[in-house]
Amino acid sequence: MLELTMASVSGADSGATAGMHMADASSEPGAVLRVGRDRGVCGLVTPDDWLFVSRAHLEFRCGPDGVWAVTWLRGSNPDPASEVRVVSQGVARPLAYGTTEPLPRGGSGEVVIQDKSGPRSVNVGFFHEG
Repeated sequence: MLELTMASVSGADSGATAGMHMADASSEPGAVLRVGRDRGVCGLVTPDDWLFVSRAHLEFRCGPDGVWAVTWLRGSNPDPASEVRVVSQGVARPLAYGTTEPLPRGGSGEVVIQDKSGPRSVNVGFFHEG
C-alpha cells in the first residue's frame, strides 16, 4: 500500500500548512495516484491558482513487482515553472522534468514541488509499505 499526505505551503504562511489532504492505494500493479490542479484526474488537488503546478503534475504508479515510482509528468510548457525533488532517507534528489524515480519499499519521504518564482511549495509525504 502507498499512503500520500499533501500540504500546500506559501511564504505568507511560513511554517503553516494551507490544508492537509490524504490518499492511499493498494500495491496492485497498474494502480495510479496523481497530484495536480485537475480535480477530474488527480486524487490530491492543489489550489486552482497555483499555476506552477500542472493540471496533472506528479503520477505515482505501482509497477508489476509491487514497487511504486513517482513521475514528473510533462505538461504543455517546455520549461516548467517549478522544480521537483524527492527526499528519502535524509537525502534530497532533484527529479528531472519528465522522468521517473522508484520509491523505497518499506520507506517514507516526501516529494516537493517548489515554485521557481516565489516561496510556495506542495509537499507530498509518502509511506510505501514493505
